[in-house]
Amino acid sequence: MIFSATNIQGAVLISPEPIADHRGHFARTFCAAEFAAKNLPTAFVQSSISYNHKKHTLRGLHYQSPPAAEQKLIRCTHGAIFDVVLDLRRESPTYLTWQGFELTAENAKSLFIPAYCAHGFLTLEDATEILYQMTTPHSPAHASGVRWNDPAFGIIWPAGEKIMSDRDAAYPNYQP
Repeated sequence: MIFSATNIQGAVLISPEPIADHRGHFARTFCAAEFAAKNLPTAFVQSSISYNHKKHTLRGLHYQSPPAAEQKLIRCTHGAIFDVVLDLRRESPTYLTWQGFELTAENAKSLFIPAYCAHGFLTLEDATEILYQMTTPHSPAHASGVRWNDPAFGIIWPAGEKIMSDRDAAYPNYQP
């Protein structure tokens, strides 16, 4: 696996290194020893999938508050997404910085998202599925979010009419 630093402190883009032959290819997407060597978590306690029928489905920007703050490992298993991580850690040198990544079933890249960073994605194809692995179980009482198009962040999303939940559309502007 290739671990690449991002513009967000602690966020890491992970690319597989496929071994190919006439049958196809094989690639490792997680190895506890390699993650530990990069100071990334090795214990994920919950996995979930998000299936999205239509292109331009936007989910996010979500995070969990303490004491249920979670770290996430995100991978697109079918289709393609524009995946966004936004740093909400006030003490971080990358506070309020965002970065977007194209994760596809084809490129098999994963994105590690540190705790206290908001996460969201926009599907780029119909029938897109995303696999989440989390270090902390989902806690509805600690679930929160920020508005996807808040001018305080200046996130540049791919063009197109967005399909989203009422909850995600109603998040207020960020209050530092």
